[in-house]
Order: sequence, then C-alpha cells, then structure tokens
Amino acid sequence: MNVGGDVGGGEAEGARVRVPATSANLGPGFDCLGLAVGLYLEVRAQLAPCDAFFYRGPGSVPSRPDNLTHEGFRAAYAALGRPAPRVRFEAHNEIPLARGLGSSSAALVAGVALADHFSGGALGREGVFEVAAALEGHPDNVAPAVYGGFTVSAKRDGDGYLTQVLALPARWRLLFAVPDFELLTSAARAVLPSRYGRDDAVFTASRCALWTTAVALDRPELLGVASQDRLHEPFREPLIPGLAACRRALLGAGASAAFLSGAGPTLGVIYVERPGDDGLGERLKGLLRAFAGAGEVLALPPSAGYVIEAGGS
Repeated sequence: MNVGGDVGGGEAEGARVRVPATSANLGPGFDCLGLAVGLYLEVRAQLAPCDAFFYRGPGSVPSRPDNLTHEGFRAAYAALGRPAPRVRFEAHNEIPLARGLGSSSAALVAGVALADHFSGGALGREGVFEVAAALEGHPDNVAPAVYGGFTVSAKRDGDGYLTQVLALPARWRLLFAVPDFELLTSAARAVLPSRYGRDDAVFTASRCALWTTAVALDRPELLGVASQDRLHEPFREPLIPGLAACRRALLGAGASAAFLSGAGPTLGVIYVERPGDDGLGERLKGLLRAFAGAGEVLALPPSAGYVIEAGGS
C-alpha cells in the first residue's frame, strides 16, 4: 500500500518504535554528554489516508498532526528528497514531559526512525541521528536515544555531529527525582549568560573530559569532581527549589554524582553499592523523595537505543 507519498522497499502496513528516555548534560557536558535510561516512548504507526495523532501518557499532548513525531517524520522524508506519506501515530508514553528526561527528543527520534523504516532504511541509524539532531539543534539527548548507552557528541567542522558511545559500568546505579512541576527548556536556556570567562571554560572542559574517563575506566570516585559545572547549573538552581541543598545532602550521604538531568527540574544521581552498605540506595532515595515532593523517584537502568519493529499495528 502506498498512500500519499513515496514509500520505498521497506514499506510495511504498520510499524512500532520504542525510544528510551535520556538524561543530558550530566553536569558539565552541556549539549554534548548524554545517557539513555530505561523509560520509554512507544509509537505505533500506520500508513493512512490522512495524518492523525493520538497520545496516551503523562501530561497533555493535543491529538492533532502538528506534533513532534510528525515533524520528525516529515523532516526525514524532506532529507531524502521525497514526499512524506500520510501516517497515523498512536503514542504510548512513559517519559514525564518537560522534566529534563528527553521527552521531546524521544518524540522527534520516533518520527525520524519510523520514516527511515517506511522508506526502506534509506537513512540508516546514523542518518536518523543526523536528522533528529538537526531538528533538536543539539545532539545531547538525541544521541543516546538513537545509539543507547553513554554518548559523547561534538559538532563537526562542517555539517553534522560526531558521536562516540560507551557502556555505563555495570555496577553504577541511577536514580532520578522528578518534581511535580514542569521546566521548559526554553525558560531554562533563557537564564544562561551569553558569555563565559576563561576560568569557567577550563573548569567545565576539564570536568567533561574527566566524566568520560570515569565511564571508560569504571572510576566512579572521579564523578564527585567530574559532575561539577559552571556553564548552566548555577544559573538554573534558582528555578528549582531545594536543588542546591539536596545535592549537598546526596553527596554527603555517599552519592558519586548529583546533577541536573537536561535542563531540569529532574535531579539525577549515580551511586555504587558498597559491600556491607546495602542501605545506601534507600538513603539516597529518601533524600530524593523530599526533593521531589509530590513528584516521583525513579530507579532506572541504562538503555539501548531505539528499537523498531514491522507490523506494529
């Protein structure tokens, strides 16, 4: 069936994609570090006579075709120089909206990945990443959503991005405190300065490099320094009540790292279970519950990148 556009050799009547949530920045890795975590957006797609969109999950997303998933789908076909077919999307989402866990990036990646599927794989996973990163404007959330794991991304001299993927060490544990209020990325970016001093640039670059070293060598003891930041977190702290105090308490209680997830307001924590100290995770969860208030505390594993299946109707 070919409805309203050019569909290549990978055409199928339906398809389903599962895209992970992501935590970006991780302290000093502003717009370049990211991590895929086990919370998912699932979108079922069906070629149809007209575009349609239906949403189920946290928050409110209008059921109309001017949404991020359709935007990603159309952008992918535009990148291929083809007209996009009409498509019906049914989104089943677990990722909190506007909380710093990559819900927008997941929606874009879902649309681009489904377009890649219906076009017969004309983009490939790297092409999906490039189209979605161009739409997002930065790769920190998109890269882990596409490739999974811990990702380090840099803009190339020309167009596009270079990304390297590392597996998070198996003994590292992840917690996320999700407050019960939204913080739009646009508002969180509006408080950032337009210029930084040399000392702040060196401080942040050194810690970003140390973060990658900590992952590659499984050295969580480096994270206390590696997760420090001067580019965005100090300016966003006033937007998030209790953030500074909770971070101090977490590090004092034995957390290896505590950082804003993306633009916030979610607070991410990494810790390592120590022999004879099985209560560390519960102590950290208690501190995070006090910070999250009426929100929630999530213990999430690292995740692989998006998975797509044919016949997802």
